[in-house]
Amino acid sequence: MGLSAGADFKLGITSGLTLTGTVNPDFGQVEVDPAVVNLSAFETFFPEKRPFFVEGSDVFRFGQVGTFNNYGFQQYFYSRRIGREPQRRLSGAAIRFTDVPSQSTILGAGKVSGKVGPWTLGIMDAVTSAEKARFVTADGERQTAAVEPLTNYFVSRVRREMRGGRTVVGSMLTATHRDMSDDAFHPLLRSRALFGGVDGEHSWSNRKWKVSGYLAATRVAGSQDVIAAAQRSSARYYDRPDADYLTLDPTRTSLSGHIAEAAIQRSGDWDLSLDLKEMSPGFEVNDLGFQGRTDYRSFTTFLGRRVNEPRGNFRNHSYFGYTYHAWNFGGDVILNGGAVGANGTFRNFWSAGANLGYRPWTSDDRLTRGGPLSRNPGRREVSGWVETDQRKRVSFGANTGYVHRDAGGSSRWGGVSMSYRPSSAIRLRLSPNLEHEIGTAQYVRTVEDALATETFGRRYVFADIDQTTISMETRLDWTFTPRLSLQLFAQPFVAVGDYSDFKELLRPRTYDFGVYGRDGGTITRGESCANPSGPGTSYLVDPDGAGAAGCFAFGERDFNARSLRGNAVLRWEYRPGSALFFVWQQQRDGFDSVGTLDFGRDAGEVFRAPARNVFVVKATYWLGR
Repeated sequence: MGLSAGADFKLGITSGLTLTGTVNPDFGQVEVDPAVVNLSAFETFFPEKRPFFVEGSDVFRFGQVGTFNNYGFQQYFYSRRIGREPQRRLSGAAIRFTDVPSQSTILGAGKVSGKVGPWTLGIMDAVTSAEKARFVTADGERQTAAVEPLTNYFVSRVRREMRGGRTVVGSMLTATHRDMSDDAFHPLLRSRALFGGVDGEHSWSNRKWKVSGYLAATRVAGSQDVIAAAQRSSARYYDRPDADYLTLDPTRTSLSGHIAEAAIQRSGDWDLSLDLKEMSPGFEVNDLGFQGRTDYRSFTTFLGRRVNEPRGNFRNHSYFGYTYHAWNFGGDVILNGGAVGANGTFRNFWSAGANLGYRPWTSDDRLTRGGPLSRNPGRREVSGWVETDQRKRVSFGANTGYVHRDAGGSSRWGGVSMSYRPSSAIRLRLSPNLEHEIGTAQYVRTVEDALATETFGRRYVFADIDQTTISMETRLDWTFTPRLSLQLFAQPFVAVGDYSDFKELLRPRTYDFGVYGRDGGTITRGESCANPSGPGTSYLVDPDGAGAAGCFAFGERDFNARSLRGNAVLRWEYRPGSALFFVWQQQRDGFDSVGTLDFGRDAGEVFRAPARNVFVVKATYWLGR
């Protein structure tokens, strides 16, 4: 159990500019993040929910081009990096127990944001403290170790409107600086990270037409080890053995890159957009932004028709089609395809929509996690949704979809929602969801082996996976009086994964796999390659019959992940502009390696898992003139 306290303030500098500051805040989120199981090589994006960062966040947005369809996702200022979970991990056989802070303490933060005439301005600076973790060694000795350095985050944003707002130009600069006096951080964290860019848009014909774009660059610096890790990261994989346009340089102490995007858009009864985008392999914003992969050039299109007046059985309806195309800097096609769809609102205020999509086979430069190029199977997709009249006391909604992959495997999902409003003061919403996926190339690990000449001296191990995910979001909004309200949120979650048919990629630029024990080699259960007959649950693989010299092992992969996340927020506005918040958050997490779904068992374990409770009391007081 721990206690913390903080304070924040807001001051109007001018009629349009506001100064907001905070000192030693708790910064607890009002609503917890939903549970997910992420088996990819990339980080999961969660939106910002902390009030200090949410308020006025529009001012800090950069590179918002006008388009109905584009490729890739990045956010140049991702405020959740401030106060993030410490990034150094303490683990190993020599450590028995660890107590690591769940987040870095924000010592202080301040921002100025707002408008002055045609100018929109945003400046923010925040400092997070150095963090230490306690741990107990295998010998029972209690020690501490640094897990996060003192860090300063800075972001500035400026925009200038001209021609009555029909033309806008702007720029953005962000900087992250870390205190690297502790040598433990040198191979782990970058000492400096800079981002800078300019953007703009111009509209005409009563704002029906718009052209927009931006150009930006990044530079990160640190030790040779940390820059080499950045080159090998899932964002870029400079060490891919068959990528002759990429070169891994282990002596580098900095990495630079750029991004550029331009789009033309028409909005109205006919919607269309064309978008061009390029992100170089060295682009990196994850110190104070968010991005997934780099190394691509893309071209996307969109054409749609909107009918906003009643026709036939519809109050309004629309139909559309779009395409997307992307290549890496080596010229390999990594995405290709398109889709068509339609949606509308009926005269009885029901709504519905459907989509059909298709992707042919393309290249995949991320499947092997730094290995050679492979193939990405073609897919066909259909999805749809329907909603009843949302004005009614009781309303429903449903969505479903199906994806078929050419090389085997599929995805199915479906969900329903029910909203109940017995009065204008109460609303209850239930949203159960079910997803089932069968995958044929779930990455397991990479093994060095000089005999694997076809795949450049490494074996890339995969498996089939049968995964089921069940969740149900529950929300209750209850307004007792105009000044007193209660919000409840809860999400029980179960995800089950069953791995089978462990195999390896046979040849680059293919989707050909050899299953161990069927197409070649052997796979057994045992303690270790040195003691294959001993008790244990490890998988022991002899891929080419070389015996113990060629054996490698990996642990159990099946999983049953269960969680319950919820919170309650009671808000009392005790005087105009001043409020008192009581917040309770609970999180339960459990894990097992069964690999099969038993709804009764798994649902029961959700509520039997250990609980972590957080209580927050927050008071605001308005100092009126």
